Amino acid sequence: MWPLGDAQSTGVGALDAAAMWATAIVTVLGVVANRWRRLRRLRQIAHRVDEFIDDWLGVPGRPGVEARPGVMERLDTIERMMGVVAHEVRPNGGASLRDAIHRVDCRTASMAGDDEPPCPADHDPEPGPDEPQQEAGTA
Repeated sequence: MWPLGDAQSTGVGALDAAAMWATAIVTVLGVVANRWRRLRRLRQIAHRVDEFIDDWLGVPGRPGVEARPGVMERLDTIERMMGVVAHEVRPNGGASLRDAIHRVDCRTASMAGDDEPPCPADHDPEPGPDEPQQEAGTA
């Protein structure tokens, strides 16, 4: 009955059968538990991949939940916002924030009575890289 012969036998048939069944049940339960742990881990990985894909592509809105934009849409929004900021920090002939600060600085320097004002009266700020350069003598 035993693979190694009578050396493992107790001599009581019912006890030997119970031991054999207990060993088989414990082995099967061990295999099932091991498979369950692996499947649970795979399910966790699949859930994380699903969340990543939702974050990358975005999620449409549903009743009671707002839509979440995806990564590419968010990057597009950031690029547009940076374009607005870049426009404001470059001189463009008077409409940018930098031009306004330059004007305030010149007025403050002239009101303070500095001997050498930092901005001559005919000073025109340099155009930004997006604006055409004017040639000398043309205005």
